[in-house]
Amino acid sequence: MAGDLRMSDAEEVVWSEQGTTPDAIEAALRRLIAEKHAQNGGYVPARVLNMLVFVEDRYSTQIAQRLSGVGRYHASRTVVFAYDPDREEINARVSIASEGEPGPETLALVRETATVEIGERHLDDLPTIADPLVVSDLPTLLWSPHSHPTEADTLLGLAQATLIDSIEAPTWSEAIARACALSEQAYVVDLAWLRSTPWRERMAAVFDPGDMRAALQGLRELEIRHHPDSTVAAMLLVGWLASRLGWELDRSQIAAPPGRDGLLIGRARAAGGADIDLRLRAAPELEVPGLAGIRLSSACGLDLSLDRGPGGLHAHRRDDESGQERAWTLLGASRGEQGILGEGIRQALLRDPTYTPALYAAEAMLPEVAAV
Repeated sequence: MAGDLRMSDAEEVVWSEQGTTPDAIEAALRRLIAEKHAQNGGYVPARVLNMLVFVEDRYSTQIAQRLSGVGRYHASRTVVFAYDPDREEINARVSIASEGEPGPETLALVRETATVEIGERHLDDLPTIADPLVVSDLPTLLWSPHSHPTEADTLLGLAQATLIDSIEAPTWSEAIARACALSEQAYVVDLAWLRSTPWRERMAAVFDPGDMRAALQGLRELEIRHHPDSTVAAMLLVGWLASRLGWELDRSQIAAPPGRDGLLIGRARAAGGADIDLRLRAAPELEVPGLAGIRLSSACGLDLSLDRGPGGLHAHRRDDESGQERAWTLLGASRGEQGILGEGIRQALLRDPTYTPALYAAEAMLPEVAAV
């Protein structure tokens, strides 16, 4: 069947074909870029990042909406594999669009999107189907929302980075085990980790002044409240502190029934040998994934808390030695889920050296019975 080439209302060049082939899709991508450039020589293709997305067909519209909201962090070329096990032939839709119109002596970058509909009969050939659709010599990010590890992992050979969300895994142990396994094959970007970025940044800022280092080394209690589905995010935050401060972590214990009122308790040993009590507590009232609050207590009498609230993180600091007490709000701490996804795509081009050590530290504190 001949492909259909047309211009959409939004000046988006679109091609589609039923019963197509990977070579035809790749040729359409090249042809549409040339078509866009022919309209105006100021249109040029972005050449920064490929993104491969494997998703069930019924979720493809939802994922397209999520990707459309990442703003300037979108990949240069996105290839979405929409999977329906009953599909017999490969169907495809390719679009070329830009953020704006190039003016005199200005350029406009175009972004390329290919949605490829496949069925179970195509899974064995998935790397072969995907290979001609990625731009050579560019880093490639692989994302499989809603978890299809067996199918998506066949594409790891084409990817240098993989995007995951550890809160989607059925259990803590599975989430951490998968992240550890993936880290041996590609650079892992974990949305559960990125949700804690504002918290880590604020904690680091508090303890950055030289006169706060003693309080940091003297930490004796740490409590983290989190969304009931975000236990792994809390464990990664503990892992971050442990890996940065040289703590040795014991396996934690489930101190209350797991679920919406779950509680993990554990212990860390500081480099100097002192114990730090750890508590990870579910906060059922939190409606969005991530952390709800952090409280730190130090042997010198410092008590610091950060809590999610309107407008940012609400901070409270009390110093028993000086008798001083202070409360303030750290504005703009939350980026929302669209912002988190956009940052995840951006991180595929960067390297965060603190994530993997935090991940393996979190693995060390998994409960003995982690099937929760």
